[in-house]
Amino acid sequence: MSRITRLLKHCLGLAALITLAAPVMAQDKVTFTTSWFAQAEHGGYYQAVAKGIYKKYNLDVTIKMGGPQVNIVQLLAAGQTDFIMGKDFQVLSGIEKGIPMTTVAANFQYEVQGIMTHPDVKSIADLKGRNIMIASSAHTSYWPMLKSKFGFTDAQVRPYTGSLQPFFADKTMAVQGFSTSEPFEADKAGIKTNFFLLSEEGYPPYGNTIVAMQKTVKEKPDVTARFVKATLEGWASYLQDPAAGNELIKKDNPQMSDEKLAFAVAGIKKLNVMGSGDAAKLGVGAMTEARWKKTFDFMVANGLLKPDVDWKQGYTLAFLPKP
Repeated sequence: MSRITRLLKHCLGLAALITLAAPVMAQDKVTFTTSWFAQAEHGGYYQAVAKGIYKKYNLDVTIKMGGPQVNIVQLLAAGQTDFIMGKDFQVLSGIEKGIPMTTVAANFQYEVQGIMTHPDVKSIADLKGRNIMIASSAHTSYWPMLKSKFGFTDAQVRPYTGSLQPFFADKTMAVQGFSTSEPFEADKAGIKTNFFLLSEEGYPPYGNTIVAMQKTVKEKPDVTARFVKATLEGWASYLQDPAAGNELIKKDNPQMSDEKLAFAVAGIKKLNVMGSGDAAKLGVGAMTEARWKKTFDFMVANGLLKPDVDWKQGYTLAFLPKP
């Protein structure tokens, strides 16, 4: 054995010992639950997993899908998930019921959710008395607002499980949806539709928010801060090139096609839901006290929330990027 070979083996041995001796920091495990089946509206989270952005922030993130029969607030309160893709109405209603939740970031400045109808419907008000398919989560978010504003009743409700076939078959029916999703399916089926954004009907909340229990935020502020920062980076990456995130989305939801994902991404960009509103001045993810006060006042005025609820518990600005 030559001197050079012996020296090389010695160096490799030392390197192995150093590697074994070096401390390995365990990644913080985080579970995040979405509000619906995997789709482009969840793209930033999936992209952060696919591109290793969460890992860069020393986070081991597991994404779990929500759905029409999944009560994500219950999962959060029971400690079965660390963060959820929440809604402002849910958070304030939860606080009223003794569930101490709080919102740590708003990925979308307004909801892309709305109601899809057949062409004869000219406004949401025209739906009074008609059947409307909604998910179970709607009962603690936008549905109370529609009942209050338009006089809708629970007798109109039909369950929405993600299938648009009942809507296609019944020309008098309406269905909830994302402007970036359901209209695509209708168009592919040759069905003409109208779509009404809830935000244009006076629905004030932010959209696609990150929600945690107040205990989590208090006890794990560093984890919370890293999760928020990594998620926002994930969204920036996804809107630049969504290919990696889309592969994970399709893995969780095989019914999602490349064409539908492309339609949704284009819609998110066109609506500028991430860069408008408060984010235009304060940066992506931004929230303000004034906006939360508007949501609180809206809920109280419509009998959806008691006026003595401490609405400021519903959000924190501590983890948002500094403008």
